Amino acid sequence: MEVAETIKKIIQELVVPEFGIIRAENAEIKVTLQLTNKRLDDINAHLVDHSRRIDETNKRIDEINNRIDELRVELKEEIAKNTLRIDETNRRIDEINKRIDKTNERMDEMNKSISERIDETNERIGRLYEVIVRREDHEKLEIRVMRLEHDVAEIREKIAA
Repeated sequence: MEVAETIKKIIQELVVPEFGIIRAENAEIKVTLQLTNKRLDDINAHLVDHSRRIDETNKRIDEINNRIDELRVELKEEIAKNTLRIDETNRRIDEINKRIDKTNERMDEMNKSISERIDETNERIGRLYEVIVRREDHEKLEIRVMRLEHDVAEIREKIAA
């Protein structure tokens, strides 16, 4: 049994102090592990909070996207209505332009007709003027002829006397 006691003694001298060191280190590791676990719990709580906030933000983004989609549909409908109104307005403008073109054509025809009538009237006035001038000349000539006849008659009387 001596061997057993010797081995026991050696083990107690070599291993037992190491056990104490291991136990001390183990205690330190447990404290460190507890602190690490506490920090991990804090980080997990923080991550859960961030995850919740991200979920809330994603939910708001989804709501905004839905609202954007609704607005897009409303805007497309409004644009379609406005396009129809613009097309109708353009059609009416085209009709008015056609009427204006027809009116312009009629006015051009009337202007041409009036110009022709004015030209004819001016021509007739010109001929009338010529007739009036000839008439005045004719009257002057008649007066001169009468004077000449009178003068000739006086000269004949003087010659005859």
